Amino acid sequence: MIADRRLEILRAIVDDYVATNEPVGSKVLAARHSLGISPATIRNEMALLEEEGLISQPHTSAGRIPTDLGYRVFVDRISTVKPLSAPERRAIDHFLEGAVDLDDVVNRTVRLLAQVTKQVAIVQYPSLSKSAVRHIEILPLTPMRLMIVLITDTGRVEQRIVELANQMNEENVAKLRSQLNLICAGEKLNQIPNALKSFTEKFEAIERANVTSVVNVILEMAIERSEEKVIVSGTANLARIPSDFPTSFHPILEALEEQVVLLHLLGETADGTQVKIGHEQDNANLQSTSIVTSGYGPEGERVANLGIIGPTRMDYSGSMSAVSAVARYVSRFLEEGF
Repeated sequence: MIADRRLEILRAIVDDYVATNEPVGSKVLAARHSLGISPATIRNEMALLEEEGLISQPHTSAGRIPTDLGYRVFVDRISTVKPLSAPERRAIDHFLEGAVDLDDVVNRTVRLLAQVTKQVAIVQYPSLSKSAVRHIEILPLTPMRLMIVLITDTGRVEQRIVELANQMNEENVAKLRSQLNLICAGEKLNQIPNALKSFTEKFEAIERANVTSVVNVILEMAIERSEEKVIVSGTANLARIPSDFPTSFHPILEALEEQVVLLHLLGETADGTQVKIGHEQDNANLQSTSIVTSGYGPEGERVANLGIIGPTRMDYSGSMSAVSAVARYVSRFLEEGF
């Protein structure tokens, strides 16, 4: 286990390097931080940190910079995540209010994350398979045609047109709508087939053909697996400080264009806020980056993930705070509905 004194020196090196993008020397540490030890003692401790693989020396006679392992130790030992300021919290609340549907929420969220963190933001759409029915709407278009609208608790809206075998008046449409919502509202989509298993048997034979057509369309919407989608914003932030990347940020851009890569990154998110640093990434094109992710969803249930990607030289405490806060705000927004 890293000694407390060396941990404080590592924290100071990370803080200074993140702030300045310059290797940090022992004299600078002694001058900037109240470590209570001499530059010579700091040099000795830095030598031990280097032996442990937590810092490295980029050039002869230069100061030290954190390694991926050093960042990992730093992140794991962060005792408090930097709280958002009141203006930042108000900005998040204001940015999300007024969203009219799920697409609007996702697009606002990804732009917000990119602006707050100055990194690349990625937001995954809620998975239909993890959603529950909030409401089923049936709208008569003509006596022989209906529009079926399925609204989930995560804000996703699916709609289909149904051609009927027989004419259906508005009274019967209203009755069917009421009975479907009585059975389906609150049920997970993967439970809808069981919930509607014997639904058509409640109706007279003359009505059954129309009801069967409606139920079949609802089942299609409930059990289909739409392709998952990830929205990206802030890729221009990668070019702010090119020296953050050993060679080029173009391989990172290539990885960000692949939805499968992004879904894999977000799919590895565990409970709470998670950080993967540098070579902890499976994708070789992303091993000069770190990713901070968190899940979101209504009533504490994770239905999708969001996060940021940036250089390993990032403000981890501030980034973790921002990602966690935005995830909470989006979750609350989904709970309250549109």
